[in-house]
Amino acid sequence: MSEFFHQYFDFTIMGDHFSEVLEGFFKNLLLFAVVVILALFWGLVLALIRQLPGKKFAPLRFLTIAYIDVLRAIPILIILLLISGGIPYLEFIPKDIRIPNWFGQPDPFWYSVLGLTMVYGAYMAEVYRAGIEAVPPGQAEAARSLGMSYGKAMRHVVVPQAVTKIPAPMLNEMISLLKDTTLASVVALSESVLVSREILAETFNSSAVILAGLMFLAITLPAARLVDVLIKRNQGKITRGAHIEVA
Repeated sequence: MSEFFHQYFDFTIMGDHFSEVLEGFFKNLLLFAVVVILALFWGLVLALIRQLPGKKFAPLRFLTIAYIDVLRAIPILIILLLISGGIPYLEFIPKDIRIPNWFGQPDPFWYSVLGLTMVYGAYMAEVYRAGIEAVPPGQAEAARSLGMSYGKAMRHVVVPQAVTKIPAPMLNEMISLLKDTTLASVVALSESVLVSREILAETFNSSAVILAGLMFLAITLPAARLVDVLIKRNQGKITRGAHIEVA
């Protein structure tokens, strides 16, 4: 048993390398923050395109659905490898774009941003769609009867209501995204997992990897409990609404 604790919970190694792993974890958090903003916007765009009415938008809806289905079906790891292993060699793209070094962040960071945004935009589009479809159709019909265009009805009436119905599933996606930022290690981004793996290779001890895991636990566990609270609150609203209807 002492060997087990020495291998996984050597506090000396954790203390010696704490700052290195923490610096890598900050990279995870930065990547998460950038991707969340972009994926929330991209997901909303996809969801709105998917809801466009009429036959003339059918091809656009088809392409959007295909994009969402494909990006949700392919492992993120493959997407990251395709981006990092292909874009740098596409010489028809300007070098500053295919090998970005924006805002002081290296190209692996931006390849990870692109890959995670593409995938999580697809996941969040489905969450938005569920929220939009949960809004009673009469709300949009009432807005249209008041003279609003389809776009204004969606922006001012449907989407604001839809957003209030999806905080729990959206937060779940964000928790998954935070954990998936560790996949950026495959494109050589020096985030917490890559840093801890290098320490493991040097020390033949897994304590640094455990340390990285504990840093994620410190954020994901409270977030998971928040999801539970939001779900219970939403169920309470549904129950109260049902009681009112019965009455």
